[in-house]
Formats: sequence, structure tokens, C-alpha cells
Amino acid sequence: METIAQIKRNLQKINQMDDPYIKQLQNDSRKGVQTLLKQCEQRIQKFAEKKAHFDERLIYEKQYRQNGYTFIAGVDEVGRGPLAGPVVAAAVVLPEDFAELDVDDSKKLSKVKREQLFDIIQEKACGVGIGICEASVIDELNIYQATKKAMGEAIQALPQCDALLLDAMILDIDYPQEKIIKGDAKSVSIAAASIVAKVTRDRLMERYAEIYPGYDFEHNMGYGTQKHLEGLRQYGVTPIHRKSFEPIKSMQ
Repeated sequence: METIAQIKRNLQKINQMDDPYIKQLQNDSRKGVQTLLKQCEQRIQKFAEKKAHFDERLIYEKQYRQNGYTFIAGVDEVGRGPLAGPVVAAAVVLPEDFAELDVDDSKKLSKVKREQLFDIIQEKACGVGIGICEASVIDELNIYQATKKAMGEAIQALPQCDALLLDAMILDIDYPQEKIIKGDAKSVSIAAASIVAKVTRDRLMERYAEIYPGYDFEHNMGYGTQKHLEGLRQYGVTPIHRKSFEPIKSMQ
């Protein structure tokens, strides 16, 4: 008879409740075995729900592939609201067999999880493009136009692309494209782009924090937190601040 420890190891390899091994264990009267079976069922159910949610967020990609498109880029940006730092856009083309279930809207993920997924996306994607518009460009163009410019640069940096899925945006660019409201929560490709953009911008702001200490950039990422505003009052405006944004505009 198998020990509880052996059964636990064997169950960890099983991902379907109709597995013959599970049916065999259902006749085992030991309380420890039944507890393990219940835990296994919960794990399998949780995995099935995550997989179903993931598949739902591939609907747009599947529709474009059915229409003959192969290199479908998800495009997203981060950094439209901060008082300092760039707006960063990313464009990501995922392979058809991409199956990293944890890829989701970057705002739902911890910093550690985003960093892990960033590396996975970089490794497995067919292409990753990044576009960056610094504060001076934002001041020159306005944040909306700078965002579009960053997105265009990210798309141009892709090795191949034949269709776009964008988070709440349409670009003046010659590609079939789909504007998806809250796209980072509805498309795996856009979610992947949101992760790449977020991690890229956070790393930039952490470097800026070393160059311009006193504004707490490493924690607020340029948003107008109390510590950031205190830094502005004490140390003044830096070259990475957006001079067209208040309260910076009134401080000059």
C-alpha cells in the first residue's frame, strides 16, 4: 500500500479529475488520502478556471488568426498620469501556442510577478518593441499625442507585425487594428504589452531616483504623491518633470 507521502507526490502530477489514479484513491478510506484528494480537486478546479479565463482573453487573437493574420501585436502604454518621467509603450507579438496563464493586466500583478513574466515574455514572444517619449516630448506634443508617438515607435521596433490590438486607442498607422476598452484585461497580447511597458518604465524611474534623489521616484514612479510634492517644494523642478503639468506649470 502506498504511503500518504507517495500519494501526495503522485497527485501533484495529475491535472484531470477523471484520471484512473484518482478513481482508485476514492476507495481508499484513510482520512489523509481523502484530504489529499480534496486538495487535488481544488487545485485542478482552480487551474481549470484560470485556463478558461486565459482562453477568453485570446478571443481577439483567434479571430484575427482565422482571418489570415499571423503576427498580431498587443499594444499598451504606461505613464500618462505622472508628473515626472516618460510615457512608455510596448508592442508584443505572442506565438499561437503561448500558454503562460499568469499573464494579465499589469495592475493586477505584484512587482515580483511582473518581473518574472517580463522575462518569460521576452524569451517566448515572436517580437517585443518599446517606445519611449520623455517629458520634453510630452510637453511639446501633449500627453495624448506623445502616447501615440510612443506606441508607433514600439510597433516600428517589432521584427514582424500584420495587425494591432490596442488598449483604448486608434493609431494613424497602416495596419488593421482593434480598439479594445480595458484591453489589458481582455486580451493576453495587450496584457503582455502592459507588463513589458510597466516593468520598463519602473526600471527607468528607479534609475532616475538615483540621479534625482529626494523625490521618492523609486516608489511613486513619478506620480504626485505627498513625498514627491514635498521634493518639488524643497528641491525644485528636474529635467524629467513635465512642465506642462500642474502644479509644475505654476512653479516655473
